[in-house]
Amino acid sequence: MSFTNEQLERYSRHIILKEVGPAGQEKLFDSKVLIIGAGGLGAPAAMYLAAAGVGTIGVADADEVDLSNLQRQIIHATADVGKAKVLSAQETMRAMNPDTEVVTYREWVSSANIREIIEDRDYDFVIDATDNFPVKFLINDACVLLKKAFSHGGIIRFQGQLMTYVPGEGPCYRCAFHEPPPPDLVPTCKQAGVLGVMGGVIGTLQATEALKYLLGLGDLLTGSLLTYDAIRMEFRKIRLGVNRHCRVCGEDADIRELFDYAQTVCAI
Repeated sequence: MSFTNEQLERYSRHIILKEVGPAGQEKLFDSKVLIIGAGGLGAPAAMYLAAAGVGTIGVADADEVDLSNLQRQIIHATADVGKAKVLSAQETMRAMNPDTEVVTYREWVSSANIREIIEDRDYDFVIDATDNFPVKFLINDACVLLKKAFSHGGIIRFQGQLMTYVPGEGPCYRCAFHEPPPPDLVPTCKQAGVLGVMGGVIGTLQATEALKYLLGLGDLLTGSLLTYDAIRMEFRKIRLGVNRHCRVCGEDADIRELFDYAQTVCAI
């Protein structure tokens, strides 16, 4: 493609990186990322991917902006309270970078629509920015069955974690965690609280994984769970192995169709 003078200036700090250059920036223009959840994790991920010049970004979330969101969901402003999160996110991303097409899905993901949403623009990479186990397992299963790379992220209180799945290159989320815990066993952020910046730390790392995947750069968190403890200011990388008995990617996998464990609030 031919860059305009404005684009050369906008993306100059990418273009001067020999690992990115004009060809890498063109790859980003041609790439498509789906973010499920426009909350604490999805907000920084969406903003950095839009700023980076990813050509198409989908945002799926059925919720509306609430005053309590603003402590961490930095894509939304006080004036957006009561507005659909996907529309608030779209406005912020468009204002940041008109080069990026923002596709909105104002709906909760479920087994009935997740395949259609992922296939809508044939997204290259999916970011799980949700806050509950049933939806996380659904995203995992959909991405495994559709052979889509994705980043899992989660935060609560002062802790966060993330991992990346790439088809054929390591374990999936279900390999490590098997099945969702019983309802109400693990508190949500609404119940337990979360330090506002936790979404920024983990969501930005998820955006980093997406950009590296799209550009074909470096080592991804495939086969590893990265954890972060803000109190100790400590990152740990835990090795994960492929589970031969995984229900969705194992040798005798029995999950061939998508299903819902439950349907609850979507974004952190």
